[in-house]
Parts: sequence; C-alpha cells; structure tokens
Amino acid sequence: MDLKSLIDVASGREKADLVLKNARIVNVFTREIIYADVAIYNGFIAGIGKYDGKENKDLNGKYLIPGLIDGHVHLESSMISISEYAKAVLYHGVTTIVIDPHEITNVLGIEGIKYILKETENIPLNVYIMIPSCVPSSPLETSGAKIKPSDIKKLMKFNRVIGLAEMMNFPGVFNGLKSELDKIKASNYHIDGHSPGLSGKNLNAYIASGIYSDHECFTLEEGLEKSKLGMWIMIREGSASKNLDTLLPLVRDKKITRALWVTDDKCPKDLIEEGSIDHIIRKAIKNGLDPITAVQLGTINSATYHRLDKIGAIAPGFKADMCVLDDLDNFTINMIYKDGILVKEVDLVSRGDKRVFKTIKVKGFNKDKLKIKAKGNKGRVIGIIEGEIITRSLEMNLKIKDGYVVSDIENDVLKIAVVERHKRTGRVGVGLVKGFMLKQGAFGTSVAHDAHNIIVVGTNDEDMFVAVKEIIKLQGGLVVVNNKRVLGNLPLPIAGLMSNLPLNEVANRIKNLEEILKNMGVMMKSPFMTLSFLALPVIPELKITDLGVIDVNKFKIVEVFL
Repeated sequence: MDLKSLIDVASGREKADLVLKNARIVNVFTREIIYADVAIYNGFIAGIGKYDGKENKDLNGKYLIPGLIDGHVHLESSMISISEYAKAVLYHGVTTIVIDPHEITNVLGIEGIKYILKETENIPLNVYIMIPSCVPSSPLETSGAKIKPSDIKKLMKFNRVIGLAEMMNFPGVFNGLKSELDKIKASNYHIDGHSPGLSGKNLNAYIASGIYSDHECFTLEEGLEKSKLGMWIMIREGSASKNLDTLLPLVRDKKITRALWVTDDKCPKDLIEEGSIDHIIRKAIKNGLDPITAVQLGTINSATYHRLDKIGAIAPGFKADMCVLDDLDNFTINMIYKDGILVKEVDLVSRGDKRVFKTIKVKGFNKDKLKIKAKGNKGRVIGIIEGEIITRSLEMNLKIKDGYVVSDIENDVLKIAVVERHKRTGRVGVGLVKGFMLKQGAFGTSVAHDAHNIIVVGTNDEDMFVAVKEIIKLQGGLVVVNNKRVLGNLPLPIAGLMSNLPLNEVANRIKNLEEILKNMGVMMKSPFMTLSFLALPVIPELKITDLGVIDVNKFKIVEVFL
C-alpha cells in the first residue's frame, strides 16, 4: 500500500478509488449510527465524512457494517473444500475467519496445516490460523499425527498464524502437566480455551496459564463465572452445538462485554439455509439483543480478542471489508465489499495437493471385531443429548443373543464402533449408544472428532461391516447401508474429511442421506454430525474411540459391562 497516497486521499488532496456515499455507518466504537461517506483507496478505508472519488456509489441511506468475523471455526467440519467454504461464507458477509484446523492436523500433522495455508493464500477471505494444541486430543485415541511443542514453536513463525487453538486437555493444564505447559510456552500466549464445566480453583489455574477464551459454556452460570475471571466468552451457534439461547442473557442483559460470536462447526445444509455469523446475529436480534451490540460481537470484539489490527470496524486505515444492509432488525445482507471491491461472483478453485488424498489405511478389519462377548446383563450406554456434544453415561439392561450383546432396537440401544484408520493397527472399539432411533441398517462416517477414525452405528453387524468397507473403498465419506446394500454415500476424499464437490451438491447428498435415515427411523436434525462427536474423548460423559469406551470424567477406558 502507498501510505502517502492513502494519507492524501484521507485529507482530500487526492481522489479516492471508490466512495460509498450517504451511508448509515454502524460505528462499533461509539455504538452509534453515523450518516456519512466512506472513502476507499487501494483496499483500505481512507476516511469517513464528505468525499468524492473516481467512482461514487450512492447507498441512499442503507446501513453499512464491518465485514463479519467468525472467531472460531473448524472449516473441515463443513465437509466441503476450502474454496467452496470461502465462497459460502463470503456471500453471507463473513470476510474474516479464525480457524482451528485440528481435524486435518489429526490426520496429516504439519502437512495438513501447510495445505490449509496454501489453499487460503491470496483468496478474497481473511483466514487466520490457530495452531492445534491437542493433536491427538487425548491419549485415549489413535490419531494420524502428533503436534509437539517444538512443532508449535516453528509454526508460530508462519504468516497468518496468530495463536494456539483450543486447549482441550484442561485437566493437564490445571494439574501442571509438563507436556501441556510446554505447548503454552511454545506459543505466543494467545490461546483459545476449551473447558466445559470447569469451575472454582481449577478454572483459576486454567486461566492463570494464559488461556482467555472459551466456547464450551453450557450454562449461564458457567459463562458468568468465566467472564468474571477475565475470559472472553465465545457464544457458539453451530450445527452440532447451539448455546445462543442459553448464553444470550449474558450480553442482552449487559452482564458481560467480553464476548464474540462463533460457529465452531457448520454443516453444508445449514450454511445454505441459515448462513454463518449473520444467522447468529439475526437470531440474537430476534431474541431481544440490541442490533449494534450484535454487530459488535461479530466484528470488533472478535478482532480485539484475536489481536487483529485493521479489521472489525469502519475507520481510517482499516481494511475496506464491509456489508450493506437495508435495515438492522431483519439483518439481510445485500452487498459485500471485500478489500473495497464489490463481491459479485467468486471464482475459486482448489489448488490440489496429492498429500491430502488416500489417507484411509485399515488393516485386518472383519465382522468378528464388531462382536461384544457377554459378561453380564447390565452395561454402560452412551446417551445422546440432541443439540449438544456432551453425552450421558447410562446404565441399562443389555440384549444378549448366543452369548453376545446385540442391538436392542425396541429400546433404542444400538451397537457403535470406531475403526482405526491411520496406522493399520487393526484396532476396533465397540460399545453401545442410545438416541438415534435407528430401526434397521447402519450408517457411518470417516469424520469422527478429533482423531477422525471411522465411526459406525447400526442395528446389526453385517450392515455395520458393509458401511465400514464402503468408507474404506471411498477413501473417506458418509455411508448408509441396509440389508447389506449401500443406499447412499458422500465421498470425502480430502483427508477423509472434505469433498471436492460443489457446496450445493454436497448439501443435496447429505440431505438425501438424512432422508434415507428418516425412513429408517432416525429423526434427529444432524445424525452424521451427532455421530461424529461421539468419538471425542474430551467432552463428558461417555464416548468411544478405537481404544474402547471412554469415561471422560475419569479420563480412562472402561468396560461396556458394569
């Protein structure tokens, strides 16, 4: 950027490239609406006031807000390529995202992060990266890679790497575990948190380490306690976890100011039908939040927390990333400016990278590995809570046949299994789950947080076996099977996590799979996403990995039988 010319435009000595005239500017600093022009030079805002440019665009009193910021998102969870994701969110006014690529990093390690950096270079979306802190997320699973403190130190030097992503091993932090403290020391001390339910002195210890945010607050009291101790509260409204209704009173009633919006995970269907941060803002306003506050949480608050200069506001020297709206109450975005250029049609293609393909490596998998030999009549069952990624640990009577535990369709107790797919270990963890209401067949996916092994649930071993074999054949994907026949699939060849198909086609395929599952009894909104989180061994209470059933509260592998 030519600094002298920017100053000359701001002072009125030179004409701006573009002037957006007669705008109602939402000032996120003073919480007021300013009626003025915005002068743009070389992708940056030169001045606010009365200007004329080489090109003038009269907004006729429309509202102008800063480009929206998603403060924490795993873009791999959208199951679309990075180029498709960028197009999807940009059209919803999101001009900046802060990502935690721990999904692809769990599969490919540092090479996965390099792939993300390459794919997001010089695209019309600001992409900043937080280095995954927990790869693997725990020692209770098998991932494809490991990120060490020395790796973190090296990666912190990369352009657009701004901090350390969610520190999920919160017990390791508050207990002073050397491995976790070394990761913190290797970072620049800008660290996202992840500490569901943490309270009291252990919370104090966690924050004292330098961790100042959390997106895992499930109650109002939890959010308030963490805020009182200085944490930024990331209010999450994604596809799998929705905390807006619970946490909105924190900002609506002006109890806290250090808060920002995040999606965390967003599936293709929801991206198309709802949007991204714009959807959260609309919902928050509808539920009584002041529109300017809602905009602040989606712009300047995210930028401030993440130490991002020159974005998040409409002010001299800031990037000319802005959205035009007819009104704030309905919050429908009708124009987006990225770097001062009106976004009309985004033409992005994946650059391609051989290292992200052919990552599904399974050895010695057969139907016998899905069996659970009976050792009693009572067992532990993972209890799904729809709309949450936490689960309950249930104690239930089990159905036994010929000396083995089988799915109890009548009581909605189904077999669930995780098949290791990174290192050809042949490991398969088998357990039981309640909540899917599946009446026949099986379905599975290679998206299984965070290690992303293959996870499958079903009413019988034969269909579960066919589902896993199909995922292996596809080199990653979503699959539905019934009567040993594949009824539908979505290939995910990019690291077993993402498709190389267009967003609409991916969304339509997922919709078709969900319709098939409805006919098989599954009524929940996002069954594949719900299934994917059942393998996450850092979120209470009961989960499953390739090593077996995990009691997260005790942080250990437990028997299915009581």
